[in-house]
Amino acid sequence: MVVGVSGGVAAYKSVHLVRLLVLAGHEVHVVPTEDSLRFVGTSTWESISRNSVTTSVHDDVAQVRHVALGQAADLIIVAPATANTLARMAAGFADNLLGTTLLASTAPVVVAPAMHTEMWSHPATRHNVDTLRARGVHVVGPADGPLTGGDSGPGRMSEPEEILQAALAAVPGDADLAGLQVAVSTGGTREPIDPVRFLGNRSSGRQGADVALAAARRGADVRLLAAHVGDGVLAEAARHPRITIEHAGTAVELRDAALSAAVETDVVVMVAAVADYRVAEMSDRKLSKQGDEGLSLDLVQNPDILATLARDRREGQTIVGFAAETAQTDDELIAKGRAKRRRKGVDLLAVNAVGWTKGFESVDNAALVLDAQDNVLTRVQGSKRDVANALWDAVLTVRQRTRTESTLGEPSLPET
Repeated sequence: MVVGVSGGVAAYKSVHLVRLLVLAGHEVHVVPTEDSLRFVGTSTWESISRNSVTTSVHDDVAQVRHVALGQAADLIIVAPATANTLARMAAGFADNLLGTTLLASTAPVVVAPAMHTEMWSHPATRHNVDTLRARGVHVVGPADGPLTGGDSGPGRMSEPEEILQAALAAVPGDADLAGLQVAVSTGGTREPIDPVRFLGNRSSGRQGADVALAAARRGADVRLLAAHVGDGVLAEAARHPRITIEHAGTAVELRDAALSAAVETDVVVMVAAVADYRVAEMSDRKLSKQGDEGLSLDLVQNPDILATLARDRREGQTIVGFAAETAQTDDELIAKGRAKRRRKGVDLLAVNAVGWTKGFESVDNAALVLDAQDNVLTRVQGSKRDVANALWDAVLTVRQRTRTESTLGEPSLPET
């Protein structure tokens, strides 16, 4: 990915944008203009992007850098895009490295305008933006808010997270889930004891959020059913145009949401950590200590959402479950997973080992996926995004297998 940076004070935000891209695993080359280096210097861009940075077409001539960058790019982001840069792009100027890179590339281009309101509203700027849009350039923002010099209004560069989301959506990728309606649950349910206390678990909701995002990035329309999640976990999903978020606090509320979603979805993935029990009688008042006596709570089982979904699934619908298990060995983990898959009756079960320091509230994860024959269909270890994509690969494998078996089972037509 190429990130072009033009000469505006909003360049400081682009440092965070580049960092987000690098942390997401992308190869990033920053192409600043000479003016932009007055705001953020070369050493900052090189340390953040982990690649050398130049502004000149005369550097690295042997590699024809002014053409090679554009040819190699899968995506070009210009942030901030000043009024001057937008005008130069519209006119096709190529007298600096950013201009030549843009002209030498067929990759999608995303621009994030940043300027004062009067400049953004000027007919020349509006014409240039319309010209770029007509060429297929994606324009993000600008936002309405505080500007330099104490002004406020339209012209503020969009936040890096918003630019990132628009940029990734602009990249042609595998749309192998296009047309599928998907429901994903995430987070941990909370079962009230009284107005203050609850029974819950340590699930942050990160894995389910990544499962939903992976599906949306691959073309699916997603209903994300969120129980309690950690701060910021749903921020990226909330910005994705193909994800709708619904909130459900308790197991019963999540069951109702999941059954409703299952009516019109092709795939249901239950990642949420659902409390197995709830108190039989919830107190309307906070329970107080009674001397040195202990406290006993009567618990009743919550409904088995996953088993209900599997039992009532429609023809052609795929039900996927997650199982978090404590296990000392791989064989024990597989055995527990197989037993649970049989009890639930799901098409796929992702099984991951959890403990005090792994699984919950962690950035990384490791899982194995069992199919309906209790075979280990795949294993994956890495980020929770890696686990999410491996899971969707397994879903596609199972759905293709089901279609093939259905076709082979159809009676042949008599010859005429």
